[in-house]
Amino acid sequence: MDEDSPEIVPVNSPALDADPDQEPESSESGEGDSDGPPEPEALSDKLPIPPAELNLYRAAVALRLVLLAAFFRYRVTHPARGAPWLWLAALVCELWLAVAWLVAQLPKLSPTNRETHLDRLASRYDDRDGEGGEPSRLSSVDVLVTAAGARREPPLATANTVLSVLAADYPARRLACYVSDDGADMLLFEALFEAAGFARRWVPFCRRHAVEPRAPELYFARGVDYLRDRAAPSFVKERRAMKRAYEELKVRMSYLAAKARKVPEDGWVMSDGTLWPGNNTRDHPAMIQVLLGHPGDQDAAGNDLPRLFYVSREKKSGFQHHTKAGALNALLRVSALLTNGSYVLNLDHDYCVANSGVLREAMCFLMDPEAGNRTCFVQFPLRIGVEGDGAERHATRDSVFFDIDMKCLDGIQGPVYVGSGCCFNRKALYGFDPAFSEDDEEDAPAHRSSADLLGVLTVGIAGRRRRLRSYRAALERHFGHSPAFIASAFASQERGGGGSGDSSTASDASSLLREAIHVVSCAYEERTRWGKDVGWMYGSGGGGGGVVTGFRMHARGWASAYCAPARTAFRSFARASPSDVLAGASQRAVAAMGVLLSRHCPVWAGAGGRLRFMQRLGYVSCVAYPLASLPLTVYCALPAACLLTGKSIFPDDVGYYDAILLILLLSSVVATVALELRWSGVTLRAWWRDQKLWVVTGTSACLAAVFQGILRSCAGVDVGFSSTSRETATRRRSSTSDDDNGAGGEEPSDARKSVLRWSNLLIPPASLLLGNLAGVVVAVSYGVDHGYQSWGPVLVKLALAGWVVAHLQGFFRGLLARRDRRAPTIAVLWSALFVSVLSLLWVNVDSYSAPPAQSASQRAPIL
Repeated sequence: MDEDSPEIVPVNSPALDADPDQEPESSESGEGDSDGPPEPEALSDKLPIPPAELNLYRAAVALRLVLLAAFFRYRVTHPARGAPWLWLAALVCELWLAVAWLVAQLPKLSPTNRETHLDRLASRYDDRDGEGGEPSRLSSVDVLVTAAGARREPPLATANTVLSVLAADYPARRLACYVSDDGADMLLFEALFEAAGFARRWVPFCRRHAVEPRAPELYFARGVDYLRDRAAPSFVKERRAMKRAYEELKVRMSYLAAKARKVPEDGWVMSDGTLWPGNNTRDHPAMIQVLLGHPGDQDAAGNDLPRLFYVSREKKSGFQHHTKAGALNALLRVSALLTNGSYVLNLDHDYCVANSGVLREAMCFLMDPEAGNRTCFVQFPLRIGVEGDGAERHATRDSVFFDIDMKCLDGIQGPVYVGSGCCFNRKALYGFDPAFSEDDEEDAPAHRSSADLLGVLTVGIAGRRRRLRSYRAALERHFGHSPAFIASAFASQERGGGGSGDSSTASDASSLLREAIHVVSCAYEERTRWGKDVGWMYGSGGGGGGVVTGFRMHARGWASAYCAPARTAFRSFARASPSDVLAGASQRAVAAMGVLLSRHCPVWAGAGGRLRFMQRLGYVSCVAYPLASLPLTVYCALPAACLLTGKSIFPDDVGYYDAILLILLLSSVVATVALELRWSGVTLRAWWRDQKLWVVTGTSACLAAVFQGILRSCAGVDVGFSSTSRETATRRRSSTSDDDNGAGGEEPSDARKSVLRWSNLLIPPASLLLGNLAGVVVAVSYGVDHGYQSWGPVLVKLALAGWVVAHLQGFFRGLLARRDRRAPTIAVLWSALFVSVLSLLWVNVDSYSAPPAQSASQRAPIL
């Protein structure tokens, strides 16, 4: 950018809205003036919960809170004299869990639903692009797909995701797909090349017959009854031919995968005889390849295809690559130069587009004339498994999190960003403030960040060269040393067309590609605001940049939206095994602890901004939930301790009114859950599955994540996670080549690294299960030997032990039933040994600490 460069005007600048030499025209017609243009109708509406159901739900929550206060008053005033330490531990755990429930419950008091109006969107923006009519005025969208390489992720899943994006129901000229290969894997590149060829037949087939879903694996996995559906013979014939073509594609990918297992000594060689640049995954140059988008690229029906780009950013030792967040920021810069879509959708490699109209659903929020300027992103729910085959029972967060928690946050300031399946406003990713209305300007914060500076400056005025240079320096400190990218950042976001990638000459395209290679170099982000105010956030520790990214946007005053269409938006066809469930829970918990123990902690970060109090509580609940694993684990161990030692955490003299209070408290819990399930539509079975997973992951993955976060923050020990022993061996063999700091690796730092195997996570819940089962057997035997009167004090302890066993047994029963990934015998043996040692330790301690006058029958029943 030289001194004679054209004027750069930010998006939020008034210069885009009106000429300062002219009087502003009023956008509101006067009273009685019927000649003014009508107000545009909203493209989406909020549908609040019916007041009768919502008020009843709030009343049940308030009643539960009152009964909890009365319960704790009783617990404090009636200690268990015979077991003071057990009583104190139970009281602390109950208080901790009650506070955690309250923090998580307060943001859930204003749930809402959303309704989109696709007919209004179509009529307003006349999307007849590619059909011989007027060009579509829908905004352009860039889809960013992140993959870590074929060595870690199956290329077939990435190919299905890309094909579902290319076949989406959206104008082809307004859609572009970018795939980030952080492993620089030639197998993934070849798989994408094959997928691009298959897309020439798959995309017109999907659009011609309006098939759903448009990922081939998901579509062909669904059973089709041609007689019941009365399918036309031409469709049946074409579908069979397309299925054969897809099976041939899978065979070619399987051949490529088998061939990739034997890496040549000199590395892979491309078809032109040159070495593959990504043979050394730790040190390789940037690679950008246009797979679809060359002049004349059309599908089999002669229509335009969306553009497809393969991107592998530069890797060098000694640089922080920031895993997935760094890959997304690299794609954000490349897409700004080549297509510059107004909005950005990011997807993980294994989440396909299951609803072809999902981009139109997002545009109903982002292009809304009233709320669109304030909406930073639209989050969609993520589902697992093929719809209708029963695989959804393996999901970890499908129902309760997406259908209850996210809808509740949507009623405040918007849902949180979960890392995938989210459509962003590009302006929000660049760090711009939202377009506040005149009423909001009075409440705007007084302080301004470095990003806010860009919203008020104007440059290029004649005679102010020094001011121009200072602004240029500020822009380069913010966005980096790329004049082309800075110009694209301030380009008008309302043009609805492609960006600078629509160059007409080959020289322009060549210069753009060279600039795109520059913005994905390792040193580009040095001494800039990338990862701090621009793009996806860094520095949260443990990979929690997704939560921080949404948090920073909400703190600036942006609002988000949650869209859950009737047909699932994004779905993964990979079934989750028990080890995968623990792996996912461990990664999320470690990321949450990383945010909680970093400078981005929502307890104090963003102070003085426009973040609402309830929204802050929602973020606190999202990152502090692993801490509840400590009282949960202790409380699950208390029933076994009471049954095996003959002690109790409750006093012996429980009165009539005390029992009534406990019954009322349990009834309020049931009423709260029942009313919550009623307004949310979540089934009781799904809620119970989520509760069991909460206990299992809370006593295993979340418990380990708490200690991992503390070790990482205090001792500098970085603990990784291995889902299988074979994966651990692969990492050890390839530690010099592909265990880098890419999308699936660890950051290079001075922290010591160790690997936590998934089987070790099974020891705490297995010990709790075995301990409670042993306690139940001992208590029942004791009751049978001592008659009817001895059952009274044991029933409450048996009920607590039954609660623990009911939550834990389902997971282990499913784990033992699997042949591919069973619970290792060593984990069960360690659990049994742990319970036995604790029992023997109690025997010796109790023998020396018991009073001399105490009889043997009054001590532990197992002895």
